[in-house]
Amino acid sequence: MIAEKVPTPPAPPVAAPTRLIESADIFRGQNEILIRHAGAIYRMKITRQGKLILNK
Repeated sequence: MIAEKVPTPPAPPVAAPTRLIESADIFRGQNEILIRHAGAIYRMKITRQGKLILNK
Protein backbone atom coordinates (compact mmCIF):
# COMPACT_ATOMS: atom_id res chain seq x y z
CA MET A 1 0.00 0.00 0.00
CA ILE A 2 1.38 3.42 -1.00
CA ALA A 3 0.62 6.38 1.23
CA GLU A 4 -0.55 9.53 -0.49
CA LYS A 5 1.35 12.70 0.23
CA VAL A 6 -0.89 15.40 1.62
CA PRO A 7 0.32 18.83 0.52
CA THR A 8 1.28 21.08 3.38
CA PRO A 9 -0.48 24.45 3.37
CA PRO A 10 1.70 27.51 2.80
CA ALA A 11 2.85 29.41 5.85
CA PRO A 12 0.78 32.49 6.68
CA PRO A 13 2.38 35.79 5.69
CA VAL A 14 4.43 37.47 8.38
CA ALA A 15 3.00 40.87 9.35
CA ALA A 16 5.35 43.82 9.36
CA PRO A 17 6.00 45.19 12.84
CA THR A 18 3.92 48.21 13.83
CA ARG A 19 5.90 51.44 13.73
CA LEU A 20 6.44 53.32 16.99
CA ILE A 21 6.84 57.09 16.70
CA GLU A 22 7.59 59.31 19.68
CA SER A 23 5.16 62.19 20.05
CA ALA A 24 8.11 64.53 20.69
CA ASP A 25 9.33 63.74 17.16
CA ILE A 26 5.95 64.73 15.73
CA PHE A 27 5.22 67.82 17.83
CA ARG A 28 8.82 69.17 17.91
CA GLY A 29 8.20 71.35 20.95
CA GLN A 30 4.75 72.53 19.85
CA ASN A 31 1.45 71.69 21.58
CA GLU A 32 -0.62 71.40 18.41
CA ILE A 33 -0.17 69.98 14.91
CA LEU A 34 -2.33 69.62 11.81
CA ILE A 35 -2.63 66.28 10.03
CA ARG A 36 -4.00 65.85 6.49
CA HIS A 37 -5.67 62.49 5.97
CA ALA A 38 -7.76 61.53 2.92
CA GLY A 39 -8.25 65.19 2.03
CA ALA A 40 -9.46 66.21 5.50
CA ILE A 41 -7.50 68.30 8.02
CA TYR A 42 -7.30 67.07 11.61
CA ARG A 43 -5.91 68.94 14.62
CA MET A 44 -4.00 67.03 17.31
CA LYS A 45 -3.32 68.77 20.61
CA ILE A 46 -1.43 67.95 23.79
CA THR A 47 -3.60 68.93 26.76
CA ARG A 48 -2.34 70.51 30.00
CA GLN A 49 -2.63 67.03 31.52
CA GLY A 50 -0.32 65.63 28.81
CA LYS A 51 -3.02 63.71 26.92
CA LEU A 52 -3.67 63.78 23.19
CA ILE A 53 -6.87 65.05 21.57
CA LEU A 54 -7.62 64.55 17.87
CA ASN A 55 -10.35 66.72 16.28
CA LYS A 56 -11.59 66.97 12.72
